[in-house]
Amino acid sequence: MHFELLAVTAEIQSDIEAIEENLALYEETNFNSRTDAVDFIDFHIIDRLDGLLENTPSSENLSSLKIRAEEVKHTLETININLFKQLRKNIAAGRYKNAYFTEMIGGYFGAQVIDTDDLNKIGYDNLDVFINGLLNDGGDAATTVDLEPEMVFYQKTPARVVFEMATKGNFSQDDVFVDLGSGPGQVAILVNLISGIATRGIEFEPAYCTLAQACASQLNLQNVEFVNTDARQADYSIGTVFFMYTPFKGGILQEVLQLLQKKSTQRTIRIFTYGPCSPQVAQQDWLCCTNGKGDDFYKLYEFVS
Repeated sequence: MHFELLAVTAEIQSDIEAIEENLALYEETNFNSRTDAVDFIDFHIIDRLDGLLENTPSSENLSSLKIRAEEVKHTLETININLFKQLRKNIAAGRYKNAYFTEMIGGYFGAQVIDTDDLNKIGYDNLDVFINGLLNDGGDAATTVDLEPEMVFYQKTPARVVFEMATKGNFSQDDVFVDLGSGPGQVAILVNLISGIATRGIEFEPAYCTLAQACASQLNLQNVEFVNTDARQADYSIGTVFFMYTPFKGGILQEVLQLLQKKSTQRTIRIFTYGPCSPQVAQQDWLCCTNGKGDDFYKLYEFVS
C-alpha cells in the first residue's frame, strides 16, 4: 500500500509539473488548452488528492501537492478572467462588430467556429465556457418567481447552436430577433454581436432580465432589449425571427404559437427551435420546416410561416 501511494503521488507530482512547465498554457490565445488543463487539474489531480487525503489526512506531501495544484489552477483561471475583461472592453468600444466578433472568436477556436461534424452533438463544450465567461461578468441570478407547471426551468442554449442559427439564418438588417425565454440574455446578445441585427429577449424571471440588461449595457449594445413579461402577454409586433429552446410546453406553447400565427398573417415570420418543443412546433399547419421533420431534440430547426 505504501509503494502504491508513492507511485500515485509521483504521478500526480509529474502531472502538476507538466502543466507548470507548459508555457503555451499561459498565452492568452490558448484558451482551449488552458480550459482543458483546468478541467484536468480539477478532476484528475485535486479530486484524486482529496480521495487520498481521506485515507491519509496527515500526509504533508499530499497536502502540499493539493495546494500547489490549486495555485496552478488559480493562475490559469486568472488569465481567463483578465482575458474576458479586456475582450468586454473591446466589445464596448465597438472593436468587435458583426464579422469581426466571429473572427475574434475564431482566434481562440479556429477559423471555423462551428464544427459541422458536431452540430448535432449533445451537451456543452469549451466554446460555452468561453461565452459564459465573456458574457456573464455579473454572476448568477437567484430566481424570484415560481414557474407554472408548463414552464420549463432555464437552460443555456449551447453556443454552437446560436452560432449556427446566426450564421446560417441569413438575417437582414431589417430583421428583429426575439428570444422567448431569454434567461440571462446570452442568445439575444450573441445574435446581435454576430449579425448586428436588433434583438429582444422575453423573460418571465425578473432577476434574469436585470442580469441580461446589465450585460448588454456593459457591452454598450444599443439595439438589444430585454422585456420582463409572460410570453403570453408579450408584444410581438416588431419581431420577424423568433427562437425557442423549449421555454414552455403544452398549452402555454400552443397559446404562444397562436399569437405568432396572428402575426404571420401580417408578414412572413421565421421560428427557430431547439429541444423538445420542436415536434409540437412542427405540427402547426401554418408553418413549414425548411430542414427536416422537427423530430430531433438536438437539432436546430427553422420554420417559415
